Amino acid sequence: MKKILAVSGGVDSMLLLWRFRNDKDAVVAHFNHGTRPSADADAELVRKKVAEYGLEFFYKKVELGEGVSEAEARKARYDFLSDVLEQVNARADTTSEVKIFTAHHLNDLAETIAINLLRGTGWRGLAPFSDARVERPFITEKMTKNDIIVEAAKNGIVFRQDPTNVEENYLRNRLRKNVAEMGKDELLKIYDLYEKQARIRQKAETIINSVVAEIPTQYPRGFFQSLDDDVALEILRGVVAKYGISLTRPQLKDFLTAVREYLPGKKFNLPGDRMVEIRKNWFSL
Repeated sequence: MKKILAVSGGVDSMLLLWRFRNDKDAVVAHFNHGTRPSADADAELVRKKVAEYGLEFFYKKVELGEGVSEAEARKARYDFLSDVLEQVNARADTTSEVKIFTAHHLNDLAETIAINLLRGTGWRGLAPFSDARVERPFITEKMTKNDIIVEAAKNGIVFRQDPTNVEENYLRNRLRKNVAEMGKDELLKIYDLYEKQARIRQKAETIINSVVAEIPTQYPRGFFQSLDDDVALEILRGVVAKYGISLTRPQLKDFLTAVREYLPGKKFNLPGDRMVEIRKNWFSL
């Protein structure tokens, strides 16, 4: 398997890099968000270590600026990782699988679930990290942040601390303090819940995709009017996914309202300049 190691320079990802330092199927990707002056030093640390290990290095710097939201930064970072994946995949042997490897651990999992629930993302919020292109070995190994710090110390891992990790204006940072106080047993209970929910999510999405595949491209409004709200939202999520569109739960609710209540002839705008045409008995994208 070809591995794209997402390395930021922090202790988690530097341990990930150290673990795969002798893996010739691994390449390293570093994304500089351009949100703080010290980010250039992070990039330089990663670059030196990658050169020391003799691995290929992919690097990109943008200028998102201070105060950028976590969601914007994450999207820009994953867009970069997706580009790297495409490049590596294009030159890989057709039998070789290519995956992105990140350094997420059990604390990250607990923080993400908490954020999702606070933001009202519904049942899917209990099963984050569902991107099939991404491997998270520390979560698979059920490692906590403390486990990573201990292993990094034992192996003399050099890393840099992101100063924004302690700023109170980020929701994740405020939650991080509470999660850090949780014992490993508590984090493992969250992991067990996550695993169960991930299996349910996989089964649900298989069913949803099969239902969506059977619906003609002129989608019957009556079908969505007859369904329970939560079921209708999931089917509608599957419909827009066919067109490469991802909607938040509030956006899906607005779309469902349009499908159910708009008068014939009205239109509804979706992201990416996609227009939904509403007719008496059906709608189309």
